[in-house]
Amino acid sequence: MHGFRVAVFLLLIHMAMAAPGSWQLLMNDSGIASMHTVVLHTGTVLFLDRTNVGPSHIRLADGNCRNSTSEMVSPYDCFAHSVEFTPGPNTVRPLTIQTDTWCSSGAVVADGTLVQTGGDFDGSNKIRYFKPCASGANCDWAEDSTTTLQTRRWYATNQVLADGSILVVGGQNVFTYEFVPGRPAGQVALPFLQETHKVFGDDQNLYPFLHLLPSGNVFIFARRDSILLDPNSGNILRKYPSIEGEPRNYPTQGSSVMLPLDNADGFTKATILVCGGANDNAYSDPKTQYPASQTCGLLEATAADPQWTMLNMPFPRVMSDMILLPNGRVLLINGAQKGSAGWEFASDPALNPVIYNPTDRSFEVQAGTYIPRMYHSTAVLLPSAQILVAGSNTHQFYTFKEPYPTELRVEAFLPDYLHSSFDSQRPTVKSAPSQIAYGSTFVMTVTVPAPKGGFQLRLASTPWATHSFSQGQRQLALAIGMVTITDVDEYSITATAPPHAAVAPAGYYMLFAVQNDVPGFASWVQVIWNQPN
Repeated sequence: MHGFRVAVFLLLIHMAMAAPGSWQLLMNDSGIASMHTVVLHTGTVLFLDRTNVGPSHIRLADGNCRNSTSEMVSPYDCFAHSVEFTPGPNTVRPLTIQTDTWCSSGAVVADGTLVQTGGDFDGSNKIRYFKPCASGANCDWAEDSTTTLQTRRWYATNQVLADGSILVVGGQNVFTYEFVPGRPAGQVALPFLQETHKVFGDDQNLYPFLHLLPSGNVFIFARRDSILLDPNSGNILRKYPSIEGEPRNYPTQGSSVMLPLDNADGFTKATILVCGGANDNAYSDPKTQYPASQTCGLLEATAADPQWTMLNMPFPRVMSDMILLPNGRVLLINGAQKGSAGWEFASDPALNPVIYNPTDRSFEVQAGTYIPRMYHSTAVLLPSAQILVAGSNTHQFYTFKEPYPTELRVEAFLPDYLHSSFDSQRPTVKSAPSQIAYGSTFVMTVTVPAPKGGFQLRLASTPWATHSFSQGQRQLALAIGMVTITDVDEYSITATAPPHAAVAPAGYYMLFAVQNDVPGFASWVQVIWNQPN
């Protein structure tokens, strides 16, 4: 095994010399394996695992131990299962979570609060909150003691709607959706989930892919099928054609993004990209180690006659995360090339990320890591335009055995746009608004030593990343008006905020200035309903 690892390491070094992008190890031991990851508008990153995993590698502060008779593994638990990670100093602060968050869901709402829902065992219908606080403050998890979900939600998906409420869809053996805050209707039946359930004897529709379209309706994808739901009336407005190839949802775990919405078409065109997946039998027959799916499907969900266009990736992928990069491209990262999701059900890690370019529909293989990131791994976009990568636990408990140990290291993948050769083209934000109202114009000032092309301004959301799907991920290419040179290397850029909340639900976004496809460090901006004070 040692010789094999050395050979793999040397091969990766060779590939890294030829392929774009690079990697940095940020932390050797974050204390937990992050099953769920989200970037907060304070600039920190919240890591969350399940509570019934036994001891982690980081202890809670004195007096914060959990004492729960309903806990399945450690009724009296003095170990943290959530931490707040601070990029830069690369430090973690232990947090206290009370009930089990195993395979749960989440969404960030208008004031920047993370609303976290469901899980398993004693956490299956819980609603939890994490309200970020200023640097140095000791904010922590809070659990709603009066309100719960209508039913047990394990492997459900959340999506913030145009009115600011959260749509919560599905879960294991749950064929309904509901809202947070709750609505008088309570749970609403969704027969589509029943129709895509228990194919070949296995659930293959868990963690359905949800995308809020600019109409305010929600695209829902499960297994190989998809529908368009009006969340207010409950009507199914459209049933889309089935995608070709393998199933795409947990445990045959592919991923999906909605490509960036663009001011050029008035933010009316929404294209869905679904990549990867696993063989129908991969979960029920893990010993065979079937090759993962090598295909992606593109669907213009807002077209009059939408049809899937199929593409081939450079190599198969299951359990890969998909990240919208600030230059409009899509990063596929993490995962495996064989098997399915599930403890020890996959092999042949996909160590090399791939970048998809929507302009010419091409794929480019990136420099690889030497750390396998498979089941229960995560990836998120940071304001620095780096990709933070954490987690991977292919075992029921924390197990540090080869070949795929529980992974507590934290890495950053640096796409090629962060190479030092582009520093002279990189915009640096000198001033930007902290709030922008729908439809308003605003001005930001950036400095660029040697610009080589036009500017773009892009808004990127802060999604809840878990199980290869970033719930609530979206990006907007904003309309730019006048660009004025105001000083040496200094540019004033006038832009227009999103037109309404179905295009960009109210909340905090990373505002990236991009010059000739090279992004700078994002500033945080809150999209609000009314004019800022």
